[in-house]
Amino acid sequence: MGMFDNLRKKAEKAVDEHGDKIAQGIDKAGGMASKKTGGKHDAHIAKGSAAAKDALDKLDGKNDDIPDTRPPAGGTAPDRGTPGH
Repeated sequence: MGMFDNLRKKAEKAVDEHGDKIAQGIDKAGGMASKKTGGKHDAHIAKGSAAAKDALDKLDGKNDDIPDTRPPAGGTAPDRGTPGH
């Protein structure tokens, strides 16, 4: 087993154990990039964030580790209802 195999195994384990936190970090980085660019490149940032999540999620050959936190097409977050109702 080579050095890259060891790195891949470690990455797979990290994604399996902390996929939700990794997704939050990617989203946070995307939000910061959007803020810094004044929203000019939001479509590109969203595409890059989605690609990063997909690549990490499929690292172990399964699509089960990174929760889908992307807003639906149209750019708005899903309506979660009014709190308390």
